[in-house]
Amino acid sequence: MKSNTEKFGKTPHQPSLWTRADALKVHADDPTTTQPLVSANFPVLSNEVFIWDTMPLRDMDGNITSVDGWSVIFTLTADRHPNDPQYIDENGNYDITRDWNDRHGRAKMYYWFSRTGKDWKLGGRVMAEGVSPTVREWAGTPILLNEQGEVDLYYTAVTPGATIVKVRGRVVTTEHGVSMVGFEKVKPLFEADGKMYQTEAQNPFWGFRDPWPFRDPNDGKLYMLFEGNVAGERGSHKVGKAEIGDVPPGHEDVGNSRFQTACVGIAVARDEDGDDWEMLPPLLTAVGVNDQTERPHFVFQDGKYYLFTISHTFTYADGVTGPDGVYGFVADSLFGPYVPLNGSGLVLGNPSSQPFQTYSHCVMPNGLVTSFIDSVPTGESGTQTRIGGTEAPTVEIKIKGQQTFVVAEYDYGYIPPMLDVTLK
Repeated sequence: MKSNTEKFGKTPHQPSLWTRADALKVHADDPTTTQPLVSANFPVLSNEVFIWDTMPLRDMDGNITSVDGWSVIFTLTADRHPNDPQYIDENGNYDITRDWNDRHGRAKMYYWFSRTGKDWKLGGRVMAEGVSPTVREWAGTPILLNEQGEVDLYYTAVTPGATIVKVRGRVVTTEHGVSMVGFEKVKPLFEADGKMYQTEAQNPFWGFRDPWPFRDPNDGKLYMLFEGNVAGERGSHKVGKAEIGDVPPGHEDVGNSRFQTACVGIAVARDEDGDDWEMLPPLLTAVGVNDQTERPHFVFQDGKYYLFTISHTFTYADGVTGPDGVYGFVADSLFGPYVPLNGSGLVLGNPSSQPFQTYSHCVMPNGLVTSFIDSVPTGESGTQTRIGGTEAPTVEIKIKGQQTFVVAEYDYGYIPPMLDVTLK
């Protein structure tokens, strides 16, 4: 198969590359790019449900938005099953780890509300049972459209297949809380095409999900980021000189890294409502580096485009590695070229002593970063872990040019609004 640079040679833009040389600069435990340790005594948002990917309500410019003084977040959510026989071990105890690991197969979109930007109250499911066309409701983005409270929820409908979809409803407020009404008609938008973005037929381990719509501050057009993999049969990709980058002697061997083909996809809307989309070539590819660039999103600051995405240690290719966490890139224009922040791309990773403590980071325009707790070691030996399924402490980063710095830590699940909209 052709290399990444050859493949997209005749397109509106050339995808930027996260190279193996960039990834060799990733180092865990640098205090300026490491999430503070999460205590094993963390509070749990709910004993009835697990939550993971958190999607704050925002406007099309990315601003975190409250409504009539109520902050709102959407979360991927699954019931906990402490009394289900299939999650009871041989000693009669609840196997929370197995229950947690099975959550993706029953993921549903729920919402929460708060007066304080923390201490979230569960509102319930966004869509009634049977509204979504597939079994799983995976992550996306809720957009507050106007002062009438209309909300477009872009999300990923999964199994069968993986389709970027949206559903429109409305947020309603009272003195006592928030409710979601409507959200009854799901509109399919697009799927992987097999030409720019890998399909399930090309690779059973493909990814195509996590829509993040936005209006470009420069050209005013409506676009959408999403996670994908570069099109082509699994194992057919070429890791060439461009994908390798300027590596030192002894690092020329790429092993089996042709199987890692992650990319950050982009689409442009043909209409103002976001009902008709055209997929464009990826903004960024990580062929030979990593297989997942999940939940891509932007922060627009100082006239620059800061592109953030999350990834795992286990999805790195042979010969390179990095912590679970958020990675970032910066460009002067939407279509790049993008260069990795901090020289490597790593912006906020888990400490090596607690490699799975948090994930699914979302960098907000105010520099605050939310994530969820996965699992935290307990006891002196650290051989036991405590499962989270709840909000992690919020961390603040400062973005300065091509560098980022961890500067503060706040309460669990602290997601304050950047602006409040009074409904009419």
